[in-house]
Order: sequence, then C-alpha cells, then structure tokens
Amino acid sequence: MVCLLTGSESHGQIGPQKHEPKGPWENKSLSPDKRADLVIEKMTMDEKIQLLHGLGWDAMFGPPPESGTGTRAIRPSGFIPGVPRLGIPDLQMTDAAVGVAGGGDKSRYATALPSAAAMAASWDSALSYETGTLIGSEVRAQGFNMSLGSGINLAREPRDGRLFEYMGEDPLLAGTLAGRTLKAVRAQRVVTDVKHYVVNDQEAGRFFVNSVIDKRAMRESDLLAFEIALRESNPGAVMCAYNKINGVYACEDDYTLNEVLKKELGFKGFVISDWGGTHSTVKAALAGLDIEMPGYSFLGEPLKKAVESGEVPMARLNDMVHRILRTEFDSGVVDNPPQAQVVDVFRGFEVAQKIEEKGAVVLKNDREQLPLNAAGVKSIAVIGGHADVGVMSGGGSGQVSPAGGSAVAPSPDRAPDDPLGIFSITVYHRSAPLKGIAEKAKGAAVKWDPGTDRVSAAALARASDVAIVFAVQHTNENMDLPNLSLPENQDALIEAVAAANPHTIVVLETGGPVTMPWVDQVSAVIEAWYPGIRGSEALANILFGDVNPSGKLPLTFARTEADLPHPRHVDQPAIDPNHPITPAPNLPVVPGISTNQTPFDAVYDEGLMIGYKWYDAEKKEPLFPFGFGLSYTTYAYSELKTTSDNGLTVTFKVKNTGKRAGEETAQVYLTLPASTREPPRRLVGWSKIALEPGEQKEVKVKVEPQMLSVFNPDKNLWEIVPGEYKVWAGRSSRDLPLSAPLSVSGK
Repeated sequence: MVCLLTGSESHGQIGPQKHEPKGPWENKSLSPDKRADLVIEKMTMDEKIQLLHGLGWDAMFGPPPESGTGTRAIRPSGFIPGVPRLGIPDLQMTDAAVGVAGGGDKSRYATALPSAAAMAASWDSALSYETGTLIGSEVRAQGFNMSLGSGINLAREPRDGRLFEYMGEDPLLAGTLAGRTLKAVRAQRVVTDVKHYVVNDQEAGRFFVNSVIDKRAMRESDLLAFEIALRESNPGAVMCAYNKINGVYACEDDYTLNEVLKKELGFKGFVISDWGGTHSTVKAALAGLDIEMPGYSFLGEPLKKAVESGEVPMARLNDMVHRILRTEFDSGVVDNPPQAQVVDVFRGFEVAQKIEEKGAVVLKNDREQLPLNAAGVKSIAVIGGHADVGVMSGGGSGQVSPAGGSAVAPSPDRAPDDPLGIFSITVYHRSAPLKGIAEKAKGAAVKWDPGTDRVSAAALARASDVAIVFAVQHTNENMDLPNLSLPENQDALIEAVAAANPHTIVVLETGGPVTMPWVDQVSAVIEAWYPGIRGSEALANILFGDVNPSGKLPLTFARTEADLPHPRHVDQPAIDPNHPITPAPNLPVVPGISTNQTPFDAVYDEGLMIGYKWYDAEKKEPLFPFGFGLSYTTYAYSELKTTSDNGLTVTFKVKNTGKRAGEETAQVYLTLPASTREPPRRLVGWSKIALEPGEQKEVKVKVEPQMLSVFNPDKNLWEIVPGEYKVWAGRSSRDLPLSAPLSVSGK
C-alpha cells in the first residue's frame, strides 16, 4: 500500500459516529448478506458509487477533508465516506503490518512490533494470533475500523525492499501464520485485508513490471499462500497489487480475481486496489475490482456512466456494494464502531518482546560462545549499528511512528517534490541494545564504539573479552536492494573486529538475507531482523541466556548472489520521480508515481522452485537453509511413523538431550513422485514443542490433502498423483534425520 499522507492533520472521524435507527437492516439477527441487501434497496446511484472509491489524489495533497458525518477526522492511510442517512460508517483504514501506522487524537502511540519476518521466524501460530489480537485492539484504540495487513508475498526476490513485511518463502508457513494473525485482528471487530494479490514479489518497477509465471507454479506458490490465509481467516478484503500478471494488471485480472478468488475460493469480501493500482473502469469492474484507492479516476463518475450505458451491468454494481456492506456488517464495525482510547503500552511491550525472543535466529555459535556468562565476562565491546541509542526499523507505508521521534536523526536526502521519498528515511526505535547488555553484564566494563573507524573499533575489541558488532541494513517500500551485502563497508568492519578478537558476536538487524564473507572468522551470529520497541531487552535476554532462542529461518540465506535463481536484478526504483503522470483527466499531477518508464518482464522461470526448493533442485549449498536455527540445547529425533486413516498423519518423537529447557520447531517435508515434476521436498507441516531437559514428547503432524496434491492446469483442479512418496522429519530443510516411504493410491 502507498500512503502519501503526511503531517498531523486527519481524514476520518474519531470514535463512534452518531447513530440513529435507520431501517430493517438494524436487526442483528439477520445475516450480513441480508442486511446488506436491505440497505442496497434504499441506496441511490450516487451513494453506491460513493462507497467504491476513496478520497482523490488532490485531497491527499490539499487541505484535509471532513468525514461523511461532517466532523474533523484522524489521519488514516485511506478513507471512504459512509452513508450517514442509512447508518453506514466511514471506512477509516490504517496500515498495520508491524503495528498501527498513524494515530488518533486520544492515542498518538502505537506499538512498534518486530518485522513480520521475525514473526515468521518464530513458526508460532499461537504467537501469530496473540500478535493479531494486539494489532486489532490498537487499530480500534486509534479510532480506525480497517487494517491494511497482513502481507504474504513470497520471497522470490531476496533483495525485495518489503521482504521484512512478509512471511518468508514457503506458502504453507506464510499463509498459516498470516491467516492466524488476520483471524485475531478480525475477532477485534476490524475489517481485515490481505495483500498484495498477487505475484508482487519485488519493488523494482512495481507500477509497471510484468510478472511472468505459469499457472501451475502460481497456484502452488504465490496463490497458495493467499488461499491458505483466506481459508484460515476469512478476511474482509483482498488488496490487488500494482504489477501485471502475465500481461494483465493485477487489479483487472479476471483469472486471479474472479475465477480463483471469488468463484473457486468463495471469497465474499471486497477487492480493493493498491493505492494508484487501478487502470480502467469497465475492464477492472468486470474483472472483479470493487474499490479504487485512493481516488475516483475510474470507479467514480466514469463507473456511473458505464453503468448507465450498460457497459457495466447494474447487477455488478450492486455486487460491488453488497460485498462492502456485508463485510462491514460481518466484521462488526457497524454495530460496534471503534472508540478511541489510550493504547495499553505495557501489553504492547510484552508482545513485541515475545516476538523478538521467539523470532531471533542464532545462525552460528562456535564453542558455545553463547550464552554469555555475565559473571565470567569482565569487558564487552559493543560496536556499530547505533546500538547505543536504538534499533532499526524497515521503511514504507507501514512505518510505525517512533515514540519520541527516531533515536537517530533521519537523513534529509529525499527530493522535496517526491512524497514517496519518506519511505527511504531510516527510523530507529528508542530501544538501545547497549543499555540492555550493560544491565545484564553488571560488574563488567561495557564500552561503546560507533564502528565508523575500523581501527578504533578493532582496538576496543582487542582490549575486551568479547566484542558484539551490530550490523544494520535498511530496506523499505519503493525500492529493492542493489545486492545482498551489508552496506557502508560493514563487512570490512566485522572482519577487522574479528581479526582483533576471536570472541566476536555479530547481531544482524536486516530486512532479509545478507551475504557473510566474514562468517568463518566470527564465533557467533544472530539474525535479529528489525527487533521492535523491546529489541534491547529481548536481545540481551538471548545473549545472556535468560531466553533460550528457538527461531528458525523462514528464508534461505545464499552464500553468494550467483546462487540465486536470478543473480542479476533490475536496478531501478519502483517509481521515477522525474516522470510524474496525471492519473486521470482534471486531476492534479501526482509526484513520484509514473508509468511512463519502459515496462519490463520479471520472468519467474524458476516456477515452483522458490527458496529452499531452488537450492534442493539445483543441488546448491546455501549459507543457512530454510528452517535452520540453533538452540542452547540439543534435540534428538526418533521413531517416525505415518498413518493414512482420514488423511496423512506423521508421528515421531523428539527428545531434549541437553541441559536447558527449550522449544523446538519439528518440521515435516514430503517428496512427491518424480512424475509430478515437483521440487525435491516441500514443507507440509510442523509443530513447535516445549521440552524440559531430558524430556521426550511424541509429535503428531496432520498433513492436509492439498499439501499432498499438485495443481493440474489443464483440469483446473488439485489432484493427488498415485505413486511412491517419501516423508521426512527434522530440524530444517537440510537436516532431516528421519524418513519413511509412503505409497499413495491417489484417493
């Protein structure tokens, strides 16, 4: 989603709107569909059209408008005036991928959660639900009634600038965790949204890139993630993406919107365009788009004329309106409008810290360097990454405003006429790792070096028992990374520190995978992602062993970019601020959004082979594989069994063979018959279990039939192919000590 609103002015009413009984649709015992139909019977054509688009581009740059009820409003990411005479509320939207972006007049504060990649690295469905509960409650506390998240675009491109907002490279993992979060947000009486539908897997040229992918690959990967999330959560909205899909813009693609989403998957909610992602009136409306955001270029007056001329049937117009109204009734925002209140700050702290503690991944731990012995370490050097003042966050429309402002002054490097340049500003939340480390290591000399001078940093490291280097990589909406290397010569900094002190620990605050030419020289590596407002406390607990880490990678880390499916990447921003366009006649030019650049194809010829599936198929050795993550204890796997009564169930035992309590994510993979032309292995299930030292538990993983199936594009259906399968169980996609054959009849 592109949010272009800046400043503190607002666009949408705070708190519950005044509501008087309006008609028979007030009867809560009626179904949402019936209530919607009753409202539609009383609506004028103009009122129907009004619900199908948000405020125009001009309103986003001009004085803030008033809400549909005539009251001054909060600052949302999007706003659609309601129909006061019929009791239909304004839709007030906020981005909420990693916390609520924006704020109401009663509570300017929102919890800055760790990145979605950290949430995915927890592999924890219960925690995903807890996260959604927090997000939903804060959305309502801010006075909003629609959340624009979660995002589950798969990690086909590891240099994607928005990778931190998504849930990794596997459709089952991403769809399941996002679905649990969305289900919890919905339970808080908020209209939910899942995005960006579909194959929106890079930021480079996102307004005009053509994602080229065959139907089977799309159904078994990118579309499958959405399908699983939809099945799990029943969201109110799906946001169609900017890109083209095989030559057709995503927001006017009949196959993905009508045929798959609405007909095959039975989606009853509405399809909303990404901001500026609408390109036509008749084609988009007939293909399944229901709301244009943010303006009225296509689904405003042009749609009204198209309906009056018969180009768009009245039945389709009513269907668009019905989907919006039934979603508002179904979600509870009509009967239970949000009431602005102060956010529960301490509850937010608790959830944010828990996500980071469960999502940080220990990638290396030679000679048990970790956890640090607070009593035994006499001096610690903390180096780099502005760890003295805060932790990094990812940038874009989902940026949660930092409490007290950014801990590091943002760089004023954006052009004044480029509103989307705000996305590239680096924000640090005020949670200083240096402070957390010092509090744990009482009695030790904890000294700081900014890391800007390698000689100085190495000298401090040489004089210390342990050196901890914080390395950062800022990623953001609107552009991809040029490569997977750490920026600003941080690789050289780490090498210099490691040469000076063999007890060097590297903590990575990154949006996704990075290359590590220094990995053999350091003793420990922790992938912290973007750690959120309690990053200091969470990382200190992991470093000193108050928490036994259990995070597992939701993404494969490549050794070099030469190992990627697409070693070279299109080096251009999502937009070109030097070539603005006018979205429609009589509307102002929108700086920063351009389709005047040369369109290009992103050919995803790796097809099904995303992430670990690519490395397995190509027999490439990753730096760190999907599903990998170390613990401060050890686990043993045994006694794998499979049963096929009422579906496939995989059973095995896991034992904690170490001296510390811990949590293990036991993963199950499946090899399909060679005739299916599937990747060597696919994730089909997992279970996260807690074990005391010496404790053993039986693990049961129920495998859904779809996870055994392949999509047949000729028949347009999922089918189980008869043949010999193989079941695997273990610690990661590359560490699977248990396996067993499985004969499948195809029924």
